[in-house]
Amino acid sequence: MATVISISYVCVLAALTVFGLHRLHLVLLVLWHRRDAPTPAEPRAWPAVVVQLPLYNEATVAARLIDAVAALDYPPERVEIQVLDDSNDETREIVDERVAWHRGLGVPIEVLRRPKRKGFKAGALAYGLEQSTGELIAIFDSDFVPGADFLRQTVPHFVDPQLGLVQGCWGHLNRDASLLTRVQALALDAHFRIEQAARSRSQRFFNFNGTAGVWRREAIVGAGGWAADTITEDLDLSLRAQLTGWRFRFQEEVLVPAELPEDLAAFRAQQRRWTRGSGQTARKLLGHVWRTPGVLLRARIEATFQLLLNVAYPLLLLLVLTSVPLVALGSPLLTLQWVLFGLATLSVTAFYVASQRHRGWSGLVEGLGLTPLLFAYGIGLSLSNGLAYLQGLFGGETDFVRTPKRGATAKRYQTRPEARFALAELGLAAYSFGGLGLGLWLGHPTAAPFLALIGIGFLVVGGRTLFPSSSREPEEAPATAPEPQLSS
Repeated sequence: MATVISISYVCVLAALTVFGLHRLHLVLLVLWHRRDAPTPAEPRAWPAVVVQLPLYNEATVAARLIDAVAALDYPPERVEIQVLDDSNDETREIVDERVAWHRGLGVPIEVLRRPKRKGFKAGALAYGLEQSTGELIAIFDSDFVPGADFLRQTVPHFVDPQLGLVQGCWGHLNRDASLLTRVQALALDAHFRIEQAARSRSQRFFNFNGTAGVWRREAIVGAGGWAADTITEDLDLSLRAQLTGWRFRFQEEVLVPAELPEDLAAFRAQQRRWTRGSGQTARKLLGHVWRTPGVLLRARIEATFQLLLNVAYPLLLLLVLTSVPLVALGSPLLTLQWVLFGLATLSVTAFYVASQRHRGWSGLVEGLGLTPLLFAYGIGLSLSNGLAYLQGLFGGETDFVRTPKRGATAKRYQTRPEARFALAELGLAAYSFGGLGLGLWLGHPTAAPFLALIGIGFLVVGGRTLFPSSSREPEEAPATAPEPQLSS
């Protein structure tokens, strides 16, 4: 048993180190490759664009999104706005009122409602696609607020006939609302400004992020269309489209601010959906990534890392479970932990801190200070995210659980805290602290800092799940939204 535990421990550490070094590789790619080309000149004839707004029970943010999209600066005769509303609550009345108001101003906007909410978001997008004819398809989720110049910044890039997607960069409406939102902003900045930028600039595969992007209709249709057999329909379609030869472009300067989850239950639900969906997509497409002819090797490798990245969660959990027995055995392998885990930690720290370059020195310093807390949250969520990824990878049943939005006026659609995970996480915190105490008692302090970080991570996530706190007082959302102060 000691041999099995030791071998497992070394293999897990080695795998986590590979993932960490991959993050450092992405940082180097961003620094090595020049920034994407600037926006081309405006076309003589603007192509027809369909703007899709998939909504489901978003009473607190629906009006804000519709108002922002109605203000897009684009020839009105060349744009069609579809509000794909699957709501069954007061969101319907808010949507109808706001759409009617903008239609009265001459905005080309309509509400489309399906007879049955089949296929969740993927089904809604496919339904809207069938009802439209535009060459380009822009998509915005309910918690995003695109700037008026979004289409004028993205559409000219489609002068390249092989370009299938332009993805914008997410910003953050409520970055400073709490420590949790600041940590999320750091993680998302790293994803976009390092991961997406590195992949785009070096001609590797990267994914559409589900919102704040513009598709070429031909790319969607040619790749087989939207599919609802995974809950990350964006990642699924992205890989299928790129495997058929379409190129994608990430535009870092096209910033679209969005709302971050402000409570841990909502954040956990979001992370579980993303990790589970990536497992489903890995099961569906990883084989195709390697069997499809004509794909660059670097694109295959990067797609593999993208699909398997969340396996780090169950690996981290396994590392936790094997560390304490090795402490009890006084194993010399614990010294290896400092070398490999330290290497992985430094690589990932560079990954997160480098993503704050756009914010200047203050951003770099804040990123460095927030990274340990981000590690703690990642460790604390390794149980729920690890199980979600394995469930997706091995075909467990799943449902689409959306991330609840707060908006500017109310706290609504709260996600219920998952006590089962919180109790298990507190148990893992006790297990880690127990291993820490055992090691100190036996005179084996090598793993003490690592076990302390693990214990704190599980304690914070489990404790905040059972005893949530909020900086805002909940209010009731209005039945209808106030009239916007926008120019036509």
